[in-house]
Amino acid sequence: MRFIYLLLLIIVVGGSLHAQQDSLAVNTLADSSKVTSNQYITISNIIVNGNRRTQAYIILREMVVHVGDTILLKNLAKQLEQSRNQVFNTALFVDATVAVGQKVGNSIAINVDVKERWYFFPLPYFRLVDRNFNQWLVDQKASLDRVNYGMKFTQGNLTGQNDELAIWLITGYSQQINLRYSLPFFDKKRKQGFSVGFAHSKQKEFNYNTSLNKQLFYKAEDFTRTITRADASYSYRPDQYWRHSLQAVFLYEGISDSAVKVNPNYFPQNRKDVQYLTLNYGIGYAKTDYNAYPTKGIIAGGYISKRGFDVVTGLWQIGGRLLYAFPLSSNSFVHLEGSATVKLTNDKKFYFNQRLFGYGDFQMRGLEYYVIDGTAGLLGKATIHKQLFKYILKNPFKSKTHDLIPFRFFLKAFGDVGYAYNKYAGNSLLNNQLIYTGGVGLDIVSIYDFVFKIEFSFNQLGTQGLYLHGGRD
Repeated sequence: MRFIYLLLLIIVVGGSLHAQQDSLAVNTLADSSKVTSNQYITISNIIVNGNRRTQAYIILREMVVHVGDTILLKNLAKQLEQSRNQVFNTALFVDATVAVGQKVGNSIAINVDVKERWYFFPLPYFRLVDRNFNQWLVDQKASLDRVNYGMKFTQGNLTGQNDELAIWLITGYSQQINLRYSLPFFDKKRKQGFSVGFAHSKQKEFNYNTSLNKQLFYKAEDFTRTITRADASYSYRPDQYWRHSLQAVFLYEGISDSAVKVNPNYFPQNRKDVQYLTLNYGIGYAKTDYNAYPTKGIIAGGYISKRGFDVVTGLWQIGGRLLYAFPLSSNSFVHLEGSATVKLTNDKKFYFNQRLFGYGDFQMRGLEYYVIDGTAGLLGKATIHKQLFKYILKNPFKSKTHDLIPFRFFLKAFGDVGYAYNKYAGNSLLNNQLIYTGGVGLDIVSIYDFVFKIEFSFNQLGTQGLYLHGGRD
């Protein structure tokens, strides 16, 4: 613990001593010093360059300044910076700048320069089926039987409207086919969008229960679990920051007769399959410098879900999440995050209603080897980051858009607290009590929303270890 306190002190103090500007988080602005600070200026034109595939209106939709706007000069830099962040957060570009261009009298033009990503990815697929790398490496002895592999074909920005078509053909641990198409805007006002998807999978092993906060798996020669899912979503985005969504999901899930014998309470009434319709409503707000690894700003969201409309499958669930990032200095910042969820079910324990901590975004650092079942949970996280250095890799292959590949390295210290309520806690070591973890780590951030995390964590059970993670923060 003393080491962690010392590291926190180094991050806070060191951040104030070594100031440097982060080119990925702060907009590059043209010099506007020739315009006097007391006058208003008018945006006469916005010129977009570098968008070979992307339609210009997709970029202009994200801008917080528009042609004809009259802006006080002292507010110009902030609004251009936020415009740049919104354009970059579309995930369409490896780089974007928004800068003051030509000035005529009290009117200025704005230049938007972008470098487009590669959009077509016919990539080999190789992914662990376990919840994280450490669980696969230690608990499952790095078994290649617990790996999915195949091909995924993803065409981003298909028509230049930030739409995406994905086709995944997967085999290995499970056999899967996944199809999805999404279009963020289909109306003239560019506020409404939709997404449709279909997935079918079969697997020979599945998690049928939990004991001592560890998953128990049942494996057979034949397929023991089958899932078919179809969904359709409608989204409404009134401005650059808010988003609403409505989703309808049909899902069929079945397990084999032998799997039912292993856990008769996996489904209600000793059933071996269920099928149901789920209706979801979600609301989200995002205003950050970089959504995948924010150094300042807010990401927030809430949802309410109704699964099934009978006593067998019926479940209400409500939840929310808030992440607040704020700078301590030009190269150090803090993340504060909170999440909560509640499931309203009948008064009986069925396993397919119980999953809580250790699944999806409900994760505590330092509990990678454990899961915590329950019907209600609270989670809080605090992290202090300090950028150690950044490195620009020059691409040895000639490329107009990917000539420079930046890497940033962040030292961090963190602590998590949580609570998981379970009326049927059984032999759980972590239910119905305060849970806490902590640790230190190193994050590596690069293009294409690449975030790789190396973390040394401990928990209240007295275990500690080195953990590896990939994905957004």
